[in-house]
Amino acid sequence: MSTTDDVSRRGFLTATGALLGTAALGAHSPAARARSAGPIGSGAHVAALVIGTGYGGSVAALRLAQAGVDVHMIEMGKAWDTPGADGKIFCNTREPDYRSYWLRTRTKAPLNYFLGFPIDRDIPRHTGVLDAEEFAGITVYQGRGVGGGSLVNGGMAVTPKRENFPAVLPSVDPAEMYGVYYPRANAGLGVATVDPAWFETTACYQYARVGRKHAQRSGFPFVFVPDVYDWDYMEQEAAGSVPQSALAGEILYGNNYGKKSLQKTYLARAAATGRVTISPLHRVTSVAPAGGSYTVTIEQIDTTGAVVTTKTVTADRVFFAAGSVGTSKLLVKLKATGVLPALNGEVGKGWGDNGNVMCGRANHLWDPTGKLQSAIPCCGIDNWTAGGAFAEVAPLPTGIETYASFYLSITDNPNRARFSWNASAGRVELSWQTAWKQPSIDMAKSIFDKINAKEGTIYRTDLFGVYKIWGDHLTYHPLGGAVLNKATDNYGRLTAYPGLYVIDGALIPGNTTVNPFVTITALAERNIEHIIAADL
Repeated sequence: MSTTDDVSRRGFLTATGALLGTAALGAHSPAARARSAGPIGSGAHVAALVIGTGYGGSVAALRLAQAGVDVHMIEMGKAWDTPGADGKIFCNTREPDYRSYWLRTRTKAPLNYFLGFPIDRDIPRHTGVLDAEEFAGITVYQGRGVGGGSLVNGGMAVTPKRENFPAVLPSVDPAEMYGVYYPRANAGLGVATVDPAWFETTACYQYARVGRKHAQRSGFPFVFVPDVYDWDYMEQEAAGSVPQSALAGEILYGNNYGKKSLQKTYLARAAATGRVTISPLHRVTSVAPAGGSYTVTIEQIDTTGAVVTTKTVTADRVFFAAGSVGTSKLLVKLKATGVLPALNGEVGKGWGDNGNVMCGRANHLWDPTGKLQSAIPCCGIDNWTAGGAFAEVAPLPTGIETYASFYLSITDNPNRARFSWNASAGRVELSWQTAWKQPSIDMAKSIFDKINAKEGTIYRTDLFGVYKIWGDHLTYHPLGGAVLNKATDNYGRLTAYPGLYVIDGALIPGNTTVNPFVTITALAERNIEHIIAADL
């Protein structure tokens, strides 16, 4: 194998970066990010402690600070505000290094084969930006760092169709969500849509135009999807007037320039209040009642993952915002080990993968998808009503012509798993089974079988293993585990313990019908507004 071939194959790692569906707003310089101010000291007392700096936590921190409450945020990952030796904060997706993965010694890219050959590589163990957390039946991809999932997703900012919303959050009034909180979330995140005229002519979206042609020829609705990338910046990238970011395939392991992460939107605004501080490389291990407040145990770690010191602080209120997996695991552990025994029996239940499944199609030679592909997806195929699937038309930004169309489908998969405490192993486990992905595959096939029949094309079988069509081993969109109005009340309160709240994707029961982060943000806006009015 030549060096050129090796680089080309490793380049397929870039493709998966555009599939993580979450993001946020702002400046182009890598230094233009909300900076942390910490770390918290042992023995400190805080009015509000927020566990996690993703979408729900960032909303909570901003709104609490605006209401005059001092907030401290605890983040397990790094601050991601200091460039490496190459002058970049994040590494390039084609060449993953120590910055890429969370405490792994080998990469675990979502799309990790080409021509049936594995293309993962060894890396130094480090607190990198992307966590590939492995459970028995599924790998869950999550962002690690100040900004959470917004650091590592494709930024597809999709509001669910209103007719689908009752199935997403049945206890929430659609009128208030669509009248107030979805607009508020979209504004706060800086959501916008690609310029349709530019889309029609730019080389970097040839792959999307091919996807549109194939979808429409088979009678499927094709839609432009809003995103939180700075579209003006991307057009400048294409013109060669600024450093490339989306057009350099940057996404899976962070984006150095045009991406509107939470560091540039909600967290930047929170920092500007002067009331919000952040302790990166800290993780919460316990939250215990302490006479009307809570004793929070926190481990500070270094960049190898080793524990440097253990701290205890006191918080009047604690907001669990560690993501669906992080929040659920912590609550299940605290209930099972007797620290928070009065948490109700719904804690840990209702977890789903948002129906994620991936596939690729091999196009004919007269349908080239382009050597230059933007890592930021901007369109999708909507067959939710007829077939239970919404498919992102995603890139394969390898730098070579592949004649391939690639997709991440979000499907109406009904299966739900449960987190439980394994006392003998001392860990939380998830009951998901790989076989539960079959409904997602069937729903995705409602789109792609028809397109293949119409176009005379076939599925790619070399991207997820040897002769394997479907990427059914993962999710980018973990949801549930502390479901609203079941594990909590209808605003995220853990009612047995006044002052404890869940305010992240753990509240959403497994599926949002589209990419979930706008719904997570909007629900957090709704809940924190009520909590501030009623509880503070």
